[in-house]
Amino acid sequence: MALSPLLFLLVSSLLAQTPADAATCSDCFTHSRAAYYPNSDEQGTDAGACGFGSFGATINGGDVSAASDLYRGGIGCGACYQVRCTNSNFCSDKGVNVVITDNGASDRTDFILSRRAFGRLAQTKDSAASLLALGVVDIEYRRVSCSYPNKNITIKIDESSNFPHYLAFVIWFQQGKKDVTAVQLCETQNFVCKLLDRSHGAVWTTVTPPSGPLSIRMLLSDSDNGDETWVVPVNDIPQDWKAGNTYDSGIQVD
Repeated sequence: MALSPLLFLLVSSLLAQTPADAATCSDCFTHSRAAYYPNSDEQGTDAGACGFGSFGATINGGDVSAASDLYRGGIGCGACYQVRCTNSNFCSDKGVNVVITDNGASDRTDFILSRRAFGRLAQTKDSAASLLALGVVDIEYRRVSCSYPNKNITIKIDESSNFPHYLAFVIWFQQGKKDVTAVQLCETQNFVCKLLDRSHGAVWTTVTPPSGPLSIRMLLSDSDNGDETWVVPVNDIPQDWKAGNTYDSGIQVD
């Protein structure tokens, strides 16, 4: 029986979709596997490759993860993903949202979740015990927006910094789904800027930083559509910045 013209067009459109088209679907799930950190405190690690320190173990209530390919040389640090396992006997439909704070893989996994996050894949506490006993589970995941209510983007001066000769910092509490792909440090008086190095993970560094209050410019890149936007915080890093201190940027993004 011949297809009607409308049905023919619909079928042709569906057949024309390629794997590349599917890969560009920002809301689609990707199939993979996940394991969990074997530590007993249920959180992530405070020695994660992203350089977040103890913050990387406790952010998002401890629902954090190491990633392999999704780490992307540190660009993936701070990105949020919805992860749900696929065993209908044990797994919930919602799963858990995690923040990437480390780099690692185990037994062909894309995620190594904190013990807390791994348990939250389950429907019940009993189901969580069953999942933990398995150690590695089949999952599906997708990137989602990070959300930090009542928090501004925060600059944490890394403990390795040495005023005034060497400055290193990480960026905390960035909402949304965009990546920080470049950072500039600018003098506030004449606005001369220098491009910073990503030393590792989410750590941005410079030798001999400018003097005086410092303004930061962050390049946010949208992997869904390729858009790039420079964002400038309202607040500056003070002239007498100190290693270990945190500074509120005065802004937030979506």
